[in-house]
Amino acid sequence: MSKKLIYLDNNSTTPCDPRVIDAMVPYFYDLHGNAASRSHPFGWRSEEAVDYAREQIANLIQVDPKEIIFTSGATESDNLALKGVFEMYSRKGNHIITLSTEHKAVLDSCKKIEKMGGEVTYLSVDGKGRVDLAELENAITDKTIMISIMWANNETGVIQDMKAIGEICAKHGVLFMSDATQAVGKIPVFPKEVGVHLMAFTAHKMYGPKGVGALFVNRKNPRVKVTSQLDGGGHERGMRSGTLNVPGIVGFGKAAEIAGKEMQEEAIRLAKLRDRLESALCEQLEETYINGDDKNRMPHVTNISFKHVEGEGLMMTFNQEIGVSSGSACTSASLEPSYVLIALGLGDDLAHSSIRFSLGRFTTEEEIDYTINEIVRGVNHMRNLSPIWEMYKEGVDLDSIEWAEH
Repeated sequence: MSKKLIYLDNNSTTPCDPRVIDAMVPYFYDLHGNAASRSHPFGWRSEEAVDYAREQIANLIQVDPKEIIFTSGATESDNLALKGVFEMYSRKGNHIITLSTEHKAVLDSCKKIEKMGGEVTYLSVDGKGRVDLAELENAITDKTIMISIMWANNETGVIQDMKAIGEICAKHGVLFMSDATQAVGKIPVFPKEVGVHLMAFTAHKMYGPKGVGALFVNRKNPRVKVTSQLDGGGHERGMRSGTLNVPGIVGFGKAAEIAGKEMQEEAIRLAKLRDRLESALCEQLEETYINGDDKNRMPHVTNISFKHVEGEGLMMTFNQEIGVSSGSACTSASLEPSYVLIALGLGDDLAHSSIRFSLGRFTTEEEIDYTINEIVRGVNHMRNLSPIWEMYKEGVDLDSIEWAEH
C-alpha cells in the first residue's frame, strides 16, 4: 500500500467525522450568537441549536436532556462529578471508592479530595482488569458517599460489570459515578439501566470535536446535586458557568446522532479487524500476549505485549507510518511502565513491551494487514538485536540472573 499514515490510536482521540464538521460550520459565522443572549435572534438560534444537541446526546444514552451538563471535556466532567459531590455531600460522609486503574482525571481528582480532607479507597483489579465485587462491597462504610468506576478502561478496553456495581450502590444508598469516556458512542451505554447517577464523557472520543464534553447528572430517584467548580453566570443549571461552545456542542450532538445509528454495525466490523490483527500477531510472533479480559472488552481495542521487546523501541521502527500508543508513559524522571498493566499483574518487562491498538471508523482492512506486516518485521528486528532474547531462546532462566545495577 502507499506510504500514507495509518492511525490506530483512536482511544487517544478520534478524527472528526466530515458530517460533524458540516453541522458545525454555520455556527462559526452566520449563526455565531451566544446561547445565553436572550434578547435577539442570534442568541435564540444558538440556544435552539444547543437544546437540539442536548436532545441528540440524551437520546444516545437514554436520559432526560435536562440531565446533560455541558463541559469542556471528560476531564472537567470527572472533576465536577468527584469534587462537586464531595463538597455537596460532606455532611453525609467523606469517603469515595475508586479503582487503581482509573484514568488520571479521576485519580488526580481523588488525590486532591484527599488533600481537602476526604478519604479515598483505591481498589485493585484482577488479572483481567475487573474489580472484585465482594471486595468492592466490603470497602463501603457508613461514610461512603460515592463509588467511581470507569465503564471501559482506556488502555485495555476492559468493561466492568456495571449492572452488578450499580446494584451494590443501590443496596447501600451510595452514589455511582462512571467515567464512560471510552464507551459512549462505541457500545450501548445507558446509565439509568445500570444505576449510574453521574457519568462523564466527551465528543472527541466519538468522532466529534475536541474541547467539549458532558456530565450526566441524575435528576430523579435520587436527585443528585453537585457543587459547581466554575463560578460566574450560573450557566448549565448552576453547575457549570461559562459561555457555551456552540459549534462544539452542535458537533457533539451530530456525533451522538451518528453513533446511535451506526455504532452497532461499526462495532461488528471493528471487532473483526481487531481479531484479525490479534490472531495474525499471535500466530506469527511467539511470546505474544493479549492483556486484559478478552471477552468483556471494547470491540475496537487490543493491548498486546511482545516479550523481550521494549515498546518504545518497537514503535520507533514504524512510528513515522503508524500511530499507536505504548504501554509506557513518560514521566519527568524516567520511563515508567503503565500503571494499568502493572495493576493487572504484569511484570515490568511485559508492561514495558506493550502496544495499544485502538481502531476506528475510518480504519480499513488494508491498513490492518499493513500494520501486521510492520509489527512482525519490527518485533523480529528488535529481537534479533537483543542479547536477552538470544539467552531466552537458548533456554537460559532469565529470572535466576542477578542483573548488575548501574
